[in-house]
Amino acid sequence: MKYRKLGDSDLMVSEISLGSWLTYGVGVERDKAAACVNRSFELGINFIDTANVYGRGAAESVLGELLQDRPRDSYVLATKVFFPMSSTDKGLSKAQIAKQIDASLQRLKVDHVDLYQCHRYDADTPLEETMEALSLVVKQGKARYIGFSEWRPEQIQAAIDLPGVERFVSSQPQYSLLWRRPEQKVIPLSAANGISQIVWSPLAQGVLSGKYAPGAKPPADSRATSDEMSGPMQDWLRPEILEAVRKLKPLAEEAGCSLSQFSLAWVLREPNVASAIVGASRPDQLDENAAASGLTVDPALFARAEAIVAGLERVR
Repeated sequence: MKYRKLGDSDLMVSEISLGSWLTYGVGVERDKAAACVNRSFELGINFIDTANVYGRGAAESVLGELLQDRPRDSYVLATKVFFPMSSTDKGLSKAQIAKQIDASLQRLKVDHVDLYQCHRYDADTPLEETMEALSLVVKQGKARYIGFSEWRPEQIQAAIDLPGVERFVSSQPQYSLLWRRPEQKVIPLSAANGISQIVWSPLAQGVLSGKYAPGAKPPADSRATSDEMSGPMQDWLRPEILEAVRKLKPLAEEAGCSLSQFSLAWVLREPNVASAIVGASRPDQLDENAAASGLTVDPALFARAEAIVAGLERVR
């Protein structure tokens, strides 16, 4: 496993990180979650990403149980705040950030997280209030650094321009061969301001693994057949996308790796990407994905892959 520096922080994070969206505490049984967490450590994955809203606290609670016997300095822990936790608890106000960080720490059974992220931008709260509240969380020692997820370039710039507040060190956008939007503005802006990308859905909800064949039923044990986990990926299962992904397989074979590894290596070719978040319901999935770290692929193969998927984008 290779490691990269996370923005202007002193955190070194594994190029492949373990995510818990739609999985731990929600769609995956505890024993399987434990097996995946244990295997991630064996593979050198030191970066674990979660959020308070995943399972309305369930993912954090499961991770808290699974991590409590491990030395706190053996992993980098990130969580997020924004989405509703109840009918009244939501957003990035000073009161909510103060309340939700304490609740997250309690569930995670730690006294601090390494990275506290705004899960989205809160248009109903002044940015100054949000940044001051996040700065207080850092000052109190409850988080070491702060980040954001899916903010627009102008929102990022506004936070950068605020004086006297903590600086963001990370951005968490969707980014993959099938979703390259961050390259336009977010990545250049971040790179110029000490902010690294921690990307989610680098395999487009598993579609870039090649497991979903055009015109065929999804494999019985796949995310696409899970009631809990299939919803967010339906737009990726369009026939034209699956056909394009089928055409990528020979390129991965030429590179001497699986399509999953090829797709993750493509994401990691970007210097501003510190880590690619992968989900896993079985340890063997982590074995395959972790092997993408440090993988050398001919840039010409990446260029051919980009040409194959050009113009394809998830319907929003």
